[in-house]
Amino acid sequence: MQEQFTSRDVVSLTGITPRQLQWWDERGIVKPAREGHRRLYSMEDLVEVAVICDLRQRNFSLQRVRKVITFLQKEFSKRLAETVSGSSEYHLLTDGKSLYLETSAKQIVDILKNSRQPMFTICLSDTVRQVRAEIRSGKKASGAVSPRRKKKAS
Repeated sequence: MQEQFTSRDVVSLTGITPRQLQWWDERGIVKPAREGHRRLYSMEDLVEVAVICDLRQRNFSLQRVRKVITFLQKEFSKRLAETVSGSSEYHLLTDGKSLYLETSAKQIVDILKNSRQPMFTICLSDTVRQVRAEIRSGKKASGAVSPRRKKKAS
């Protein structure tokens, strides 16, 4: 069975506004499943929304966020959530023009040492862990987050 989250769950877990979430769906940034008029988000959708929210809070424009998502999909041929949900630590570095995705501390240090301008780094894996921890604590607590469970279509 695959967990599915309502728009209300996604708003509660990520801090995004309902209107932003709707707008992102309309623009194809995150594409939830539909059940009638309801949007249902998978764990992967939720992780992507959380990572995008993190990038937006760090003043990434939506255009730059799309570049990050496109870059990750080209590099790994996977969705953003699949890329950063593994066991490795994924760090996104940017100087405002170029994007680097690194898993090795040595590679990160090399990039930072050789950079001619300030670099900005984000641990994408931390965002994934944070969302999953909130889901677990929400389930244990008062049930504030009540993800819908649906059987995965075979």
